[in-house]
Amino acid sequence: MNRTRSVATLALLATLGTGITWLVQQTAAPHITEQQRMLDTHTLLDMLAPDSYDNQPLEQPLSLADVKLAHSTLLGGYRATRSDQVIAVLLRSQTLGYAGSIDLMIAISPDGRLLGVKTLKHSETPGLGAHIADWPQGWLQVFTGRSGTDPVDTGWALKKDQGQFDQIAGATITSRAAINAIHDALGYFDEHRQALIGGSGQ
Repeated sequence: MNRTRSVATLALLATLGTGITWLVQQTAAPHITEQQRMLDTHTLLDMLAPDSYDNQPLEQPLSLADVKLAHSTLLGGYRATRSDQVIAVLLRSQTLGYAGSIDLMIAISPDGRLLGVKTLKHSETPGLGAHIADWPQGWLQVFTGRSGTDPVDTGWALKKDQGQFDQIAGATITSRAAINAIHDALGYFDEHRQALIGGSGQ
């Protein structure tokens, strides 16, 4: 009899424990989801001033996925708006650096000017190519204000390749990869400007 009572007590405790765990998860889930959304927004959109847009860009992604460009691949995109007017298109780009893939978020104004570039993920060498992730001050900021035609195509290269840009010290391959990916994204934007600003994004 004691054994039966012990088994019943254990079963009851297990059921109660499971129920409490489920209740805590259900109660906490909305808070966790909101915290994750805020973290994603900060990570992906912090090139834009928070008061410069009033929509939720991450909740309305553009229909881009694995768009192959000359030196990179577009993994996705977002449209930031204020009072229903587009203030930026953000393109997530992936390119191949020295040690592996580099993911960049590239923000472009409606007139095709670069608002900013941020590294989201990389595996470059610490102390060298890893400087591509320096934020908010860093090498990538030299591209702010540029466009697909400023400089002309041949200028979108390192100075050692007869282009207009300095490289990250000791990281030629990383620097070339980033320049090419940014130029790719600006070119894609120019070619698909109307769709990116006002259509389906493709």
